[in-house]
Amino acid sequence: MNTDEYVEKPRLTPVQKLGELIADRAQRWMPSPFLFAIILTYVAASAAWISEGASITEITSSWYDGFWSLLQFAMQMVLILVTATVVAYHPWVKRLILRLVQLPRSGPQAAMVVATFAIVTSWFSWGLGLIFGAILAREMGKRAEKVGMAAHYPLVAVAGYLGLGLTWGWGMSSSPGLLQATDGNVLMELGFIDRVIPSTEWVFHPYPLLLTVLALIYACTALYLLSPPKESCRSISQYVGRVDDSESEAASTETPTPADKIDNSKILGGAIALTGVVVFANAFITQGLGALDLNVLNFGFLMIGLLLYTSPTNYQKEFYKAVTGAAGIIMLYPFYAGIICMMTGTGLVDTISSALLAAATPDTFPVIAWITAGILNVFVPSGGGEWAIVGGPMLLAGAELGIPPGQTIAAYAAGDAHTNLLNPFWAIPLLAITGLRARDLFGYAITLMVLLTPFLATALYFLPY
Repeated sequence: MNTDEYVEKPRLTPVQKLGELIADRAQRWMPSPFLFAIILTYVAASAAWISEGASITEITSSWYDGFWSLLQFAMQMVLILVTATVVAYHPWVKRLILRLVQLPRSGPQAAMVVATFAIVTSWFSWGLGLIFGAILAREMGKRAEKVGMAAHYPLVAVAGYLGLGLTWGWGMSSSPGLLQATDGNVLMELGFIDRVIPSTEWVFHPYPLLLTVLALIYACTALYLLSPPKESCRSISQYVGRVDDSESEAASTETPTPADKIDNSKILGGAIALTGVVVFANAFITQGLGALDLNVLNFGFLMIGLLLYTSPTNYQKEFYKAVTGAAGIIMLYPFYAGIICMMTGTGLVDTISSALLAAATPDTFPVIAWITAGILNVFVPSGGGEWAIVGGPMLLAGAELGIPPGQTIAAYAAGDAHTNLLNPFWAIPLLAITGLRARDLFGYAITLMVLLTPFLATALYFLPY
């Protein structure tokens, strides 16, 4: 044997072997997000036919009726994503990101830095965390290649997704929490609950705050253990080629007209933005932390973005760019709304949730809520959409067992986030920014989902509210 031609394969730890095994399978079999939604439609239809005895007519009618059932909520989710994207792309934020990529000195540290800031920003807004994490992952990949640091780009990108895949439901933009914080919400109208559940019970409370801190520590440890050895790392250029971020536009040599001056007036834009920010802040001053709901959050980010850019025209341009990143979400939301209605209209959701909740005890209820949410989220990756359907029975079951509503919301949110690491729906903007395909990224996302399972089960079982 010619020893010069023999290259010894790096020795892998059991965790690294698991990551490479699942990544290889995902590379071969993972469909695109659109195909994933189509496949899940057939799976849900088949389950409704087998489990509930639903006819083809019932299934298809429920599917069609559901297509437009979440338009208002879908618009609120798109606004969270788009307004946060505009903020994340502001030059001040970009300068912060370029400073952050200087921090790590190794590939594992690079993944840990990305995860930490993706999780922290997701606490304020899942949209901001998703886009900030994606941009940070891309810039980290570029920096690592430039300085010769061995960082596995797909794993770094997964780290940027951990706000959505782990902690977003315990933060300020938790869809189930914000829905319950809105007076007259659907569960109040249906009589499942007789009061608003303020944010002091599901985000500004020691229980979700401690869960978030523990999750951050555990996730960073898992990323460190999962990081491949230097010989197995793949850089950003092996996936997206040369990255050119130059987006400079040629300056216009034309003399601005009065209309141009009005369109770019920082006085007009700044005045309305400052007014909006004052109104946003006043809501918390007068009502406390309980003022937080979906509309307040979106209003705040809309006005903060305008205040950052000041010029109405510049803000509008950035807003238009941000909408393109949400195009996949807009297209797929009706499909998942159709799956929701198909599963509820045929009784499949009731069968699944009732079977799980029937086995719950006061000690196991948070774990059962997590598992229920995780299963439903595979088919319907919309925390608020799912909660509007199963949140009522979930809160009633929890109340019968003496579980506080805030703990029920937090436990359910954990399951909803957990299986985002399997379903690529919310990763669409991140895929666009990082230049990766779902199959490139989700092998490591699924591995992290597996590694996070014992942590979440233990934390939800033992941690008191």
